[in-house]
Amino acid sequence: MPHFRSLGVNVPVVLCANKSDLAANGNTAQVVEDEMLPVMAEFKEIDSCIRTSAREHHNINEVFFLCQKAVTHPIAPLFDSKESNLKPAAVSALQRVFYLCDRDQDGYLNDKEIHHFQVKCFEKPLGNDDLENIKQAIRRYSPESVSEKGFDQRGFILLNRMFAEKGRHETIWIILRKFQYTDSLSLKETFLHPKFEVPPYCSAELSPAGYRFFVDLFLLFDKDNDGGLNDSELAALFAPTTGLPSSWLDSSFPSSTVRNEAGHITLQGWLAQWSMTTFSEPRTTLSYLAYLGFESPDRGGTTAALKITKARKRRKRPGRVERNVVLCYILGAAGSGKSCLLDAFLARPFSQTYHPTIKPRTAVNSVELPGGKQSYLILEELGELEPAILENKSKLDACDIICYTYDSSDPDSFSHIVELRKRYANLDDLPAVYAALKADNDKTTQRSELQPDEYTSYIKMMPPLHVSVTWQSISELFVHIAEAATYPSTAFPKNEDEGPDRTNLYIALGAVICASAAFVVIWRRAAGAAD
Repeated sequence: MPHFRSLGVNVPVVLCANKSDLAANGNTAQVVEDEMLPVMAEFKEIDSCIRTSAREHHNINEVFFLCQKAVTHPIAPLFDSKESNLKPAAVSALQRVFYLCDRDQDGYLNDKEIHHFQVKCFEKPLGNDDLENIKQAIRRYSPESVSEKGFDQRGFILLNRMFAEKGRHETIWIILRKFQYTDSLSLKETFLHPKFEVPPYCSAELSPAGYRFFVDLFLLFDKDNDGGLNDSELAALFAPTTGLPSSWLDSSFPSSTVRNEAGHITLQGWLAQWSMTTFSEPRTTLSYLAYLGFESPDRGGTTAALKITKARKRRKRPGRVERNVVLCYILGAAGSGKSCLLDAFLARPFSQTYHPTIKPRTAVNSVELPGGKQSYLILEELGELEPAILENKSKLDACDIICYTYDSSDPDSFSHIVELRKRYANLDDLPAVYAALKADNDKTTQRSELQPDEYTSYIKMMPPLHVSVTWQSISELFVHIAEAATYPSTAFPKNEDEGPDRTNLYIALGAVICASAAFVVIWRRAAGAAD
């Protein structure tokens, strides 16, 4: 053993006392206590010990079983024999298993939850006597862990420690592997990040199953039923994960979405936040679905909670874009009211204090379109990164619509939009709407070659919508933005030399020609057969 250690060999060892038939004295228990246990105490890499006899075929199959089990179900990652306790990584993994099995989140595994756990892990039900024996074993060491509700997390960890102490660590491995843990007690990479590719010009959204999962999760952890998740409820919800997604922290969650009067995220804001996360980084949503225990009815994995939208490559073609989540960049001069617009979108009170936006800021909320269809609208103010983002083709491709804003009471505000469109010609490839903010102030003439209404008329677009964040009608602007993103052909600038879009006409003519050609071929074959 010292030689193996000097070589840096780190593999489990089975200590086998062979030729036990030649031993003159001493039974197995005595030999184990006098000879084997001292060696195992000195060398912790020894997994197990056994006495065998090749002549008498005593424990031959057993020793090979122990060797196999030492590799397939190693004790070292789970149990610290020196401390006689489970290792922290194993405890952390088992705590997550308990969390996922505690379906009502009352802190106990009741009989129904235990039976479900038993069938999931071992594919066979647990007898009533076996269940009572488990409770008795836990009660013997921790009476307070067992009650009429079931047994708590401490009792669950204690039960698995008893498995390890009795050499039944394969039971622990069966449980952990059923919950997608590797031999290093980390979750499988393919489980956290399954293959999920978003084709060009498409986007990812939550499927009905995904929305249903996040609704149920919210309702389950809203313990005080106040319609919002407070800090302790959020901490409990994200307990089996690595914490809040980094993108949420970057966007100052929960200020990026809808909150109640106490500042806690509402169900509407919760779904909006996950809609935005799925749209911008579906890999993050997939990993958190895995952490939080999403299960597909057809065992399709976490990807069943997401869906891919149809490509929207040709946005100038009349028709509806099949998206329920759309991204809008808010562009305009400094002080035009962009930040206040985002606050109004989230129903935040108006503030007279001006704070220039440095970092990009996002706000997401649901918008009801005409006809009752709901859409999730992401508004993003670009801050000082505006030039870099507007020069980035991939960033512009991700954007569904631009909202140009100006302060209708500031004579120099609209000229910024004109210069912006001249400087970044690619903006003409995106649908856009115009908004004249601060309409509650006195309107002034803009220092621009064309006034805003004349400018939009010149490029054959709708005139600016005059709104104020202090008016209730501000919601009309958000509906207008979402509707223009959904029907983008109505929000593109047009030139005199642009002819009408005859794409549909060409498709129809092509179909007629193909049908005619097919008819001629069939007729000729029929005529030839008749001859």
